[in-house]
Formats: sequence, C-alpha cells, structure tokens
Amino acid sequence: MRVHWEGDAFDPECPTRVVLDRVGDKWTVLIVNILDSGPKRFNEIRLAIGGITPKVLTSTLRSLVADGLVDREVFAEVPPRVEYSLTGLGRSLQEPVAALRKWAEANVAEIAENRDRHDGAHMSAPK
Repeated sequence: MRVHWEGDAFDPECPTRVVLDRVGDKWTVLIVNILDSGPKRFNEIRLAIGGITPKVLTSTLRSLVADGLVDREVFAEVPPRVEYSLTGLGRSLQEPVAALRKWAEANVAEIAENRDRHDGAHMSAPK
C-alpha cells in the first residue's frame, strides 16, 4: 500500500527539490514533449531534439525510467529494438512541460533583448 504525502519545495530537506531538478531540466522537458506523440526509439529522440549527446540522452532516459516517468520496452528482435514511451505519471507531466516550452519559445526574444541590455549596461558602467 502506498502512503500519500505531499512535499514542501521550500524545505531544503524535502525530496521535492530532486523532482523539481528532474522536471525542470531542459532535456527532460524536450524528451517529454517528444514522447507525447507516442513511443520512440533512441535515435528518433536524439534526432528530434538536436544538440543532445548520446551520453546525456542515455543518462536522462535512465533517470526518467528510474523515476517512473518513462517506460523502456525491449523487443526480442534481431537486432534488438528498444522503445521509450511516457508512463501515466509521465503523461501527467506533459501538459505543464509543454506549457513551459511554449512560454519559453514565445518569450525568448524579449528575454534575449533584456539580457543584452543588462550585459551592455554592466559592461559600460564605470568601475
């Protein structure tokens, strides 16, 4: 029987912070978005994301499987075929991470401008 308890992200000892680290990771956000359309093989995920190294993808997928967000299914074929898909828990994360990705895409230009302006102001400030 599972005991239900809620975390407190403001408590430095609470494991909620580990969960936030996982779901706030850029690779997790992108993998969950990619897998929303259905099961994918490793190279399909890697090519769809772009810029992720095989080592980082392997590590992130292993963590997502361990956390119960992603399923890894091995098919007894020659050569073996492995597919990754979202679990029920992973699907429950899809809507928030999709919203975060869309927000980032919609606001990246303004954030980049703000950053440039901030960096320029600090570079020209007298010391």
